[in-house]
Amino acid sequence: MGEPRRGRRRGGVRRYRFTEGPAALTLRIPEVLDSQYGMYVWPCAVVLAQYLWVHRRSLPGKRVLEVGAGVSLPGVLAAKCGAEVTLSDSEELPQCLRNCRRSCLLNRLPHVPVLGLTWGRVSPELLSLAPVDIILGSDVFFDPKDFEDILTTIYFLLEKNPHAQFWTTYQVRSADWSIEALLCKWKLKNVHVPLHSFSADKEHLASSSLPGRHTIEMMIISLAQSDGPGDWKCSCQAF
Repeated sequence: MGEPRRGRRRGGVRRYRFTEGPAALTLRIPEVLDSQYGMYVWPCAVVLAQYLWVHRRSLPGKRVLEVGAGVSLPGVLAAKCGAEVTLSDSEELPQCLRNCRRSCLLNRLPHVPVLGLTWGRVSPELLSLAPVDIILGSDVFFDPKDFEDILTTIYFLLEKNPHAQFWTTYQVRSADWSIEALLCKWKLKNVHVPLHSFSADKEHLASSSLPGRHTIEMMIISLAQSDGPGDWKCSCQAF
């Protein structure tokens, strides 16, 4: 399976090159080391982008929404592979939304929509979203105080799109953090995706020179199955 290579930064733009056999894709992503989370590519984004690259043949025509997109590496890759992508980040972080748009322009994707969506808030933008097949989120489970707001928004989207899935990567920062109870509360289930299954278990891929280097994991979240009225099966793997 193909692996991405992180290129040298030039003028605040870093190149990411994904390869598999003769197939190759180079993306240009703007990065600025800043206190705001969405100003540079975190290791989780590279892992999620690698998953999309390995599954790129399934992406053409898929309707994809990236939440908490920041500089949007996974969403931009999905768009370059033929998906119909919408990028979003908090409406309270205009600089992150500008970064989304800049990533699109750098990769010749000027028509990709960029929306302000704040987790836990039912806004007109959220209510008017077109149907989606895949929701993307890299390192959105960063701060435990945001976990319920994130899953509230994901549940809203999955209930509106029952066959959709939430593909997400996260950095293990504490053994005490868990979303298992929240997944069950919101009638969601998750399946762990081993990194080795998509060639993402490489040190150069899933680690970073930034402080706080930890293990990266991936999971797919979807609606839990119901055996009948009021009878839900909650299948949750440990976070």
